[in-house]
Amino acid sequence: MKEEKHYKRGRRRKKGGIVSTVILVVALAVFCFSGYQLYKIFGGYFKGQKEYDKIREIAVEEKDKNNFRVNFEELLAINPDTVGWLRFYPEPAQINYPLVQTDNNDLYLSKTFSANENTVGAIFLNYINHPDFNDKNTIIYGHRMKDNSMFHELEKYQEKSFWEENQYFYIYTPDGREITYQIYSAGIVKETSDSYITEFNSTEEFDDFLETTRIGSAYETGVQVGSRDLVVTLSTCTKESDDNRMVVRGVKISEKNLD
Repeated sequence: MKEEKHYKRGRRRKKGGIVSTVILVVALAVFCFSGYQLYKIFGGYFKGQKEYDKIREIAVEEKDKNNFRVNFEELLAINPDTVGWLRFYPEPAQINYPLVQTDNNDLYLSKTFSANENTVGAIFLNYINHPDFNDKNTIIYGHRMKDNSMFHELEKYQEKSFWEENQYFYIYTPDGREITYQIYSAGIVKETSDSYITEFNSTEEFDDFLETTRIGSAYETGVQVGSRDLVVTLSTCTKESDDNRMVVRGVKISEKNLD
């Protein structure tokens, strides 16, 4: 009888040991897989940052803080889809990237400027817009990366205090123009928002668009925008929801030829 009890207890311990071993193996496998996935993600971030740092070294000719030049011959040699360069100054200075455009809005979600497969993607112009930035509403897309790269820093414009210190961004074009935009509206919208309308059949339609974007701002800026103006909308994802987008809208206030 005692031997039978000891035998049963031994079997239970053996089964328990097997179950514990299986759980440990599964846990280790999950840990290793998760570690590998994190390595891929952060490795991708690192490669993306290094690539864009190199592109800046090749293409940006900045003599001083107010004398910014871009070598578009170098950029076009790397990528013929180049249509411009986007720069924020003084902040968020991290947003300092070449702009590309192709015949769809999917390719550069996962391809860098140098056409490498990478989740950081590229900063790209909406394929419907004209590459001369003369549409009534030109849309530029970029990812919100967790390493603060690409369009991540646009989220700072949810705070009026940040906007007050950083109201402008600049677009440089291959034909030698520097276009200055003043941010008149910023906030979170739905991905189906009217912010993404690019064509307007009348002045009234564009005025309605401007009013909608003013109302949709997280705060009042007081920047005047009229029916004869041109707008650029910068768009990225948010951490809140896949259905939401962070948008920063600038109105063109000046243009000069740098050549």
